[in-house]
Amino acid sequence: QVQLVESGGGLVQPGGSLRLSCAASGIIFSIYVMGWYRQAPGKQRELVADITSGGRINYADSVKGRFTISRDNDKNTVYLQMNSLKPEDTAVYYCNAVRPRDSRDYWGQGTQVTVSS
Repeated sequence: QVQLVESGGGLVQPGGSLRLSCAASGIIFSIYVMGWYRQAPGKQRELVADITSGGRINYADSVKGRFTISRDNDKNTVYLQMNSLKPEDTAVYYCNAVRPRDSRDYWGQGTQVTVSS
């Protein structure tokens, strides 16, 4: 059974930082493309960042220079370090795992990030 479990969300003031974690089980983590998506109220889910098995990284323009995605294949975990947070970063953040050979994907349950003073 595949599980992606996110943690690290919460309430933070503008300019603050949070680190999200996503622990995966039930998959061969090292071969998957791991990503973070977010969905704000009334908006479509959007890609924040993803990282391939080889370490190639892609960021949404809105988070470049502020967010950093990384993965630890020994711990089956992907991280999202979020700095200089803005109110517009407020959303539910979801972890995603994609198997490259057939694009089979899995989703976590999401973690809420709220940026507000």
